[in-house]
Amino acid sequence: MVAMVTRIALTGLASVASVVSLTLTGHGPGPSPLEWGTGPLTVAALPRITYVAHRGGAREVPENSMSGLMTAYERGTAQVLDFDTRLLRDGTPVVFHDETLNRTTYLGGAVRGLDAREWQGVRLRPKDALPGSWRSERPPTVAEVLDRFGGRIVLMLEAKDPRSLDRLAGLIRARGLTRSVFVNSNDPEVARRVHRLGLLAQLWRSAEQLRTDRPERWRSYVDLLDVDHRARDADLLRAVRSGIPRVWAHTVVTDAQRDRVLALGCDGVITDAPGRLARAAQRGARP
Repeated sequence: MVAMVTRIALTGLASVASVVSLTLTGHGPGPSPLEWGTGPLTVAALPRITYVAHRGGAREVPENSMSGLMTAYERGTAQVLDFDTRLLRDGTPVVFHDETLNRTTYLGGAVRGLDAREWQGVRLRPKDALPGSWRSERPPTVAEVLDRFGGRIVLMLEAKDPRSLDRLAGLIRARGLTRSVFVNSNDPEVARRVHRLGLLAQLWRSAEQLRTDRPERWRSYVDLLDVDHRARDADLLRAVRSGIPRVWAHTVVTDAQRDRVLALGCDGVITDAPGRLARAAQRGARP
């Protein structure tokens, strides 16, 4: 899979044929296709039950890496690619989860301490426990991910730094992707800002937060409520009945977890193992 990455150019989307069929998993015993026409693929094309590759599928690929995202895309077992974003010192948005480089790269120090030129020297350190063989690579910028995948598959990005919202909005708008990218935060006020910027607002909540949340208060500006699968049944049911259009559960890694949240009415599964869970669902494991 990694070798295939090098054969895909960062540019040239305009030369793609007008209709490209993407085999993506739907609800039921087999895959249902989504088609990419003359415009970008949008959330309106998502199947009734949606699978999301969390950080690209962090139990199957190097998290937040271009090769990991490409592998998840090529496998076709997720309809949404999720990644995290941070802001460099010079304002460049990059794809990265932690505040520091220490956990996932060969370097140390704060991400925000680097500029775009220095970012070129950062290299990811793939986990030894990952299946397959993975090369060390530079974490991508947000612009690079939007250029490679934007309009070909729905994207979900978490804005770890709220100061990046205007810059992220500019990148998304410039590519015509306002209906193709969810912008995620744990803060309802940030979600409100995302909505006011004309973007798709996603709000994630922990199991503890869901105990006292009243999700119906957010339905006027939240497009996607992202709930912790460990929450109580009553709290998940309250989220599902809130009137928010989509309620997806994170971060699911087992068949039992998936089956529970779907039985409670969630219509999406955010998972570190999209390949395994979606294949199991196609074999009939999902109710």
